[in-house]
Amino acid sequence: MSEKLFLPRITDIVIRGFNFDLTFEDAAARFSQQEGTVVLLSGSDQDCARYHILAADPWLMLKGSGNIICVKVKDSAGGFVCHQTDQDPFDLVDALVKKLSFLDKRFNLPVAAGLFGYFAYDLKDKIESLPKTCVGDGLPDICLYAPSVILIQDRQTRENRLCLPVFDRDKGQKEVLAREEYFINRLEQSWRPGSFHADNTGLVSSFAKPEYLSAVLQIIEHLRQGDIYQANLSQRFETGFSGDAYALFLELFKKNPAPFFAFVQAGDHQVVSTSPERFLKVAGQTVETRPIKGTIARGETPEQDRENARTLSLSTKDDAELTMIVDLMRNDLSRVTEHDSVEVTAHKRLEAYDNVFHLVSVVEGRLKAGVSCVAVVRAAFPGGSITGCPKIRSMEIIDALEPVKRHVYTGSIGYVSFHGTMDLSIAIRTAVVHDGRLSFSVGGGVVYDSDPQKEFEETLAKGKTLMEILTQGVGQHIEKPLMAWVNGCFVPQDLARLPACIPGVLYGAGLFETIRVDAGIPIRLPEHIRRLETSWKSVFGGFFPDICWKSIIIQLISKNGFEQKTCAVKLLAAKDDRPGRHVFAAAFIRTYVHRLELLGKKGLDLVTFPHVRHSFLADHKSMNYLFYDLARVFALEHGADEALILNSDGTVSETNTCNILAIDGKNMIVPASSHVLNGITLRCVMQIMAKKGFIVSNMSVDVETFCTLSYVFVTNALMGMVPVRRINNTIFEMDRLICRQVNEMLFSAC
Repeated sequence: MSEKLFLPRITDIVIRGFNFDLTFEDAAARFSQQEGTVVLLSGSDQDCARYHILAADPWLMLKGSGNIICVKVKDSAGGFVCHQTDQDPFDLVDALVKKLSFLDKRFNLPVAAGLFGYFAYDLKDKIESLPKTCVGDGLPDICLYAPSVILIQDRQTRENRLCLPVFDRDKGQKEVLAREEYFINRLEQSWRPGSFHADNTGLVSSFAKPEYLSAVLQIIEHLRQGDIYQANLSQRFETGFSGDAYALFLELFKKNPAPFFAFVQAGDHQVVSTSPERFLKVAGQTVETRPIKGTIARGETPEQDRENARTLSLSTKDDAELTMIVDLMRNDLSRVTEHDSVEVTAHKRLEAYDNVFHLVSVVEGRLKAGVSCVAVVRAAFPGGSITGCPKIRSMEIIDALEPVKRHVYTGSIGYVSFHGTMDLSIAIRTAVVHDGRLSFSVGGGVVYDSDPQKEFEETLAKGKTLMEILTQGVGQHIEKPLMAWVNGCFVPQDLARLPACIPGVLYGAGLFETIRVDAGIPIRLPEHIRRLETSWKSVFGGFFPDICWKSIIIQLISKNGFEQKTCAVKLLAAKDDRPGRHVFAAAFIRTYVHRLELLGKKGLDLVTFPHVRHSFLADHKSMNYLFYDLARVFALEHGADEALILNSDGTVSETNTCNILAIDGKNMIVPASSHVLNGITLRCVMQIMAKKGFIVSNMSVDVETFCTLSYVFVTNALMGMVPVRRINNTIFEMDRLICRQVNEMLFSAC
């Protein structure tokens, strides 16, 4: 694929001295919202923490997961051209690096041009044939960017260097000067630190504590059976998150600087890494890895701190664990290094960090001639310190025990240059912000004599800094979590769960009602409850729970402080066939803003869904809702707000969330369907219009005829009556006066 992809050739790299008055991390902040920005900060006084690096304004983007990778290349007009390929990701990156290689100069810098970003742990499946038994987030397995500008600060000399690649398509120095000017202008822009906060429901783990302890015991059993010698088990924590991910990155760096801090702005997600561990470094013919094994919390007093350091240094367990991983890494590196060149240059070195002490070893080797940086990654990926020994069997056990894919956690973050250098970290102490959620994992190595309780506590110690900052809610007041009612109990809505094995989940065997609440008053609640109970008896028969839904809704309003707000309440009743159970019942609430207000429109646009519907389930608000959800997606993809649903004979029925009606003169026409939801709001509208002197009729009508009528409206419990602006290509006049009059009557106090 890389042969077919048009890539500019790098003909030179301009390197200039560059002075600025900002701190490096504040300078990088000016670019933190731009996709492709990668910030690598070296904190602490360790000998591997020398350079700060900012990579910005990418001219190439590479992202992919599964068998599809997309490579976007900026063209001469400034836009990006996308090329898709199913090429092996390691082969693809290797080919790109070779094609873009620039070895004409010797750089006294770690990197002057290259690819920056991450290799997710799940790329292991491209190296070994492993069972895939974990659920993923749908995020990329690989995410790399080639920047058009790199800023490097040498912490030892305090010198700054600006690196700008020159391409064969550039017209002299004009483009290079333009990129430099762009960079300078961004630095001169004003910037204020952003804020962030997490849900105060706290962090939710992928494991309950007993489950984690059980998983440790299962690994110990594998050890007893001789399957493995060591395995690294982790648990993922997750919470709601809003605000600026880079602000979180800065706060973490201030609190606990480590050698391999990294921030990746990947557009739809951000990676914040506080790793202390180097995975692989290549400079010239030398390759280096620095595995970490052995962790203990810092002491609360100087005496306890010294005692903890001594305890870790003398620990036979941690010594054996580190020695084992060092041997594994030596074996991995021997695949790409000259015979007998791999050596341990430092072993069991104690390194101190804000919350923990670590034991670290340094392993070096001399690469064979012609071995590329990507070949080194493939030989050692993922790092042995975060998998186990033997590596393949350990990864199989990890997949079987951990409930979610690790994604970038325990993968690698850093750069692969176009001139033969590379520096990648092990992505531990790493968080991902995506879709309003933040997740991060912490883990530890389990060996034969591991204590499950201590292993659990070690994971908490490793995540302490991030946990503290998140739970403190830096920068903003934390809002109360929404409360829900579930089977008799009020719980935080994010923690409300349906058992996966019940028919309500397996088959959509359940019903729901959506009710509008105005200033604490549920609108037409008796009618909604009557319809829910009638539908239950019609579909499932037998017992329906004797629940005072009104009392539950009133408590739900009160517990969420919504007494003066307009809200949407959803009642749910799902079939539950577990012993002693019959119904799984729940109620949820959220504030409601009218849909037209959200859309900034005066009426809704409809498009005909191409798949007709004929099912008795249409008579009910069924949890078997996939048909309507696909119709919603179809409408959005075709520039509409709602999908027009047709009966099996092609006549009009409803939309994916509303009943539909038309007015022509003094006639009100409601389309007839053999199966359609008996809309509570529609019935009220029919009564109101009849009192206004309209002749209300229910008749079959095809789309073409329906579009000849003067006015079209849709109705549901939340919106009331809303005008339709368009069906397919037909534009309607909108009688907003009649809507306002009807809605005033619909939502008067009930």
